[in-house]
Amino acid sequence: MTYDIQLDGKFKFIEAGEGEPLLLLHGLFGALSNFEPLIDHFKQSHKVIVPILPLLDMDLLHTSVGGLQKFVQKFIEHRNYNNINLLGNSLGGHVALVHVLKNPERIKTITLTGSSGLFENGMGDTYPKRGDKEYVRRKTELTFYDPKMVTEELIDEVMEITTNRLKAIKIIALAKSAIRNNLGEELNQIKQPTCLIWGNNDNITPPFVGEEFNKLIPNSELHLIDKCGHAPMMEVPEEFNAILTAFLAKVTNPNTAVTA
Repeated sequence: MTYDIQLDGKFKFIEAGEGEPLLLLHGLFGALSNFEPLIDHFKQSHKVIVPILPLLDMDLLHTSVGGLQKFVQKFIEHRNYNNINLLGNSLGGHVALVHVLKNPERIKTITLTGSSGLFENGMGDTYPKRGDKEYVRRKTELTFYDPKMVTEELIDEVMEITTNRLKAIKIIALAKSAIRNNLGEELNQIKQPTCLIWGNNDNITPPFVGEEFNKLIPNSELHLIDKCGHAPMMEVPEEFNAILTAFLAKVTNPNTAVTA
């Protein structure tokens, strides 16, 4: 299902369903299509919100994890969301963590999947390599366990970004900002229940990264999924949705046994 993008002031976003907010933050090359199975499932029980992060629209000075966090903060305040279940994939997870550390009061739970913030393998020192479609294809396939997940449409989206010089510079700036912004010493400050959903075949933030998040975030649980890469909500949506449904139910009704 295709969702209409809403506009409120300077903010573009998707909003579907009613109930407690479930706010999703996409990654560096994240498209809204990555979240469609998740939106379709959770709009039955939650107000699902996906802000369009201005990854390539900020000036270079603010093209950073911190700049994106400030954008998310302003969006949440502008829309006056409260009791938020915050979910982030890859760079979006990193932004979610920085946001919770700086502005914990509106956040009820955190879900991270393939998040940066501790360690990540970049797309390579020479990335983005402009104009080389096969190179881009090989690098994009590393995101998934099953290379068939990489469609021509996805390749074209990445090519469009990496062949534009200014966009390519901003992608590199964001990637470098993520590497510099290591949160290892701060994660023990997080009080919210945290769900970590990781692909066992994640090449970008390998399983040991999820295990380290699990050690460092006090109230966290880790779920590893076999035959799954860096974007579980996209590659194994049914399993991902079942884990998240059980986690959210358990937080809401801690005395109720839930089977995923």
